[in-house]
Amino acid sequence: MMQHNYAIGVDIGGSHISCAAVDLETLEIIDATRIDNPVDNKAESDVIIGIWAETISHVVEKIPEGGRLKGIGFGMPGPFDYVKGISYIKGVAKYEKLYGCNVREALSARLSQPEDFPIRFMNDVSVFAVGEALVGKASAYRRSMAVTLGTGLGSAFIADKIPIVDGPEVPKLGCVYHLPYGDNIADDYFSTRWFVGKYKKLTGKELSGVKEFAELADSDPVVYELFSEFGNNLGVFLAPWLKKFGAEIVVVGGNISNAYHLFGDIFENSLRKENCDCKIALSELKEDAAFLGAAYLMNEQFWKDIQHALPLM
Repeated sequence: MMQHNYAIGVDIGGSHISCAAVDLETLEIIDATRIDNPVDNKAESDVIIGIWAETISHVVEKIPEGGRLKGIGFGMPGPFDYVKGISYIKGVAKYEKLYGCNVREALSARLSQPEDFPIRFMNDVSVFAVGEALVGKASAYRRSMAVTLGTGLGSAFIADKIPIVDGPEVPKLGCVYHLPYGDNIADDYFSTRWFVGKYKKLTGKELSGVKEFAELADSDPVVYELFSEFGNNLGVFLAPWLKKFGAEIVVVGGNISNAYHLFGDIFENSLRKENCDCKIALSELKEDAAFLGAAYLMNEQFWKDIQHALPLM
């Protein structure tokens, strides 16, 4: 009987950790291993690492009998040294106590794994994009872009399953959040805080999240207009990069994508007006794409192929 090789894919969110085991041969998630735990992102580093290690341990215990754990892959927000496994997150009010911490070494010790046990890291949006390219909406295409719309604007460009982070076809760092837009940068416009700020400016009222906005869209014309403006702006902003990269499809995820019915048509029309004929798809895998992309870091050929990109993320 063939021994199955498994990897654990981990998605580090702003206030939670979620992970699952993935069969590396079939690229199927083992449903019984899924777990999601809250994390106090302002806690001391040893507390954060402790919760992460405990969560991962639960997944290890549930790996099917006879299976072999090849390693653990992380989708990790930056700034982060994805080669050495050191966190440089600061100035974003989360995980700041991890600054300078070698996450790989700290986790390896907590999980009682040998020093050479593979614990690998890649940017959180890049693992999502790779997951979509492997088995998701972008799997039939050579060149794709993934965009996550939420607390910020996440993006990644993919060619033949590999993240492209440099060269003339993509912006610096292979992502678009830092590019100039409006009065500042794109991240300020294509995120939850744009909706919150703009609504308050227009009405004097405060709403906290896009879910609240979506619920008001039918009854509040201001909200309807905000989604229209958002969709139009997003198309105008992304079109030049989609065309430059030659993206055949853009996959949209993140919390704001749950309200796609309120801005999707306008976004798509906006792209067409900019002469961009790229296909558009909503992520169906959602967080599963991140598990798959993170676990795929244990595919040795893929790991070899991304060595050039990792230090530039």
